[in-house]
Amino acid sequence: MPEERGSVAVQKIAFWKMSGAGNDFVLLSGGRLSSAVLKKLAVKLCARGTAVGADGLLFVNKAGAGRVSVRYFNSDGSEAFCGNGSRCAAWWAYSAGLMKKKEFSLETLSGVLPVKVAGRESVRMRMPDVGAVSLDLGGKYPAGVKTVHFLNTGVPHAVVPVSDLAGTDVRGLGRALRHNKAFGPKGTNVNFVKVSAGRVLVRTYERGVEDETLACGTGITASAVALALAGAVKPPVSLNSRSGEKFRVWLKPFGAGARAIYIQGPAKLIFKGNISA
Repeated sequence: MPEERGSVAVQKIAFWKMSGAGNDFVLLSGGRLSSAVLKKLAVKLCARGTAVGADGLLFVNKAGAGRVSVRYFNSDGSEAFCGNGSRCAAWWAYSAGLMKKKEFSLETLSGVLPVKVAGRESVRMRMPDVGAVSLDLGGKYPAGVKTVHFLNTGVPHAVVPVSDLAGTDVRGLGRALRHNKAFGPKGTNVNFVKVSAGRVLVRTYERGVEDETLACGTGITASAVALALAGAVKPPVSLNSRSGEKFRVWLKPFGAGARAIYIQGPAKLIFKGNISA
């Protein structure tokens, strides 16, 4: 409800703060908001220190029987597909009573994806098929980068194996690779990975956020697919994000790519609130 601040009406917006393994989101629902308005809200509400603070904004609404629509905007206002965000939207839709059954579908920028609430704050979701993976992609990369795999899991991702994951300059090296000519004019997300005791450890520099995030669902998926096709791991693949949270990815290699890809990981509601817009 609008409140008066002097002679200016201020609109209060209800929001939910969600987290997918530390990859955090501001979730809005209800009404009809244009793309222009959602982009502006993403930039405003996701600002850390001056607003709610998040990696991105989710706009979630019921889309019909057994379906929920999900739109995702990065903190810079750019619209994209987001794996962790989609799973958070699914958990919110179920826990808020928007969906009564544990299995339903999400309408996303990358198509209609089936989801299943696998347990409390745990969601399993089908990911887009990967048509082709460029293993060991050639290019002029920064010093120390020896191998780069490149693929699209709804958004483009580079997967870079490293020997010292903890010591990797994810922000600096990630930013340099994100704009590398090898990945085209729009650039890429960058995942630095290390296989340890059969588990893949992942740190991700996210395009649109322009920084390292604590987790990235499409990046976790890209890392699993690339390393499985490279022979470094076997599916189902167990992975840890930067936050330490655990994920699992199932996939079936198909030609140079993969299909029947599913990701399961955490999706949590942190708090609900209202903010002036």
